Amino acid sequence: MSASAGHHEGELPRPERSPDALRLALARLAPHRLAEMERQKNEAFQLAAQAGSLGPIRGWLTIWAGEVEIERRPDLLARRREAEHALQTLDRRDPAWAAAREALLTVLAEAREATA
Repeated sequence: MSASAGHHEGELPRPERSPDALRLALARLAPHRLAEMERQKNEAFQLAAQAGSLGPIRGWLTIWAGEVEIERRPDLLARRREAEHALQTLDRRDPAWAAAREALLTVLAEAREATA
C-alpha cells in the first residue's frame, strides 16, 4: 500500500486503486466484508465481459476504493454508522430520516472524492 496525502496518524495508508491492493486493505480493516467485495467484483467482471466494456470494472474500483477509505478512516466510519443506524430506526416520514440519508450520501461522496 502506498502512503498518501490523505493518511492521518493511526490510520492505514490509502491503498493503490487496484483490485489486489484494495482486497489486501479490506482484509486488514474489515475482513468480514471480503465475500461481499469478491461477489461484486465477479459481477462487475461478468458485466464487463458481456458488455465488452471496462465501465463495470471501473465502477467496482470506485465503489470499493470508497468503501476501503471509509473503513480506514475512523471519522468517516463513525459518521456512516450513525447515519445507517438512523436510517434503520427512524420513520421515513421523520425529517431526521432525510437528514440521515443526506449524511450517508455525504460520507460516500467524501470517500469517493478522496480516492478519485
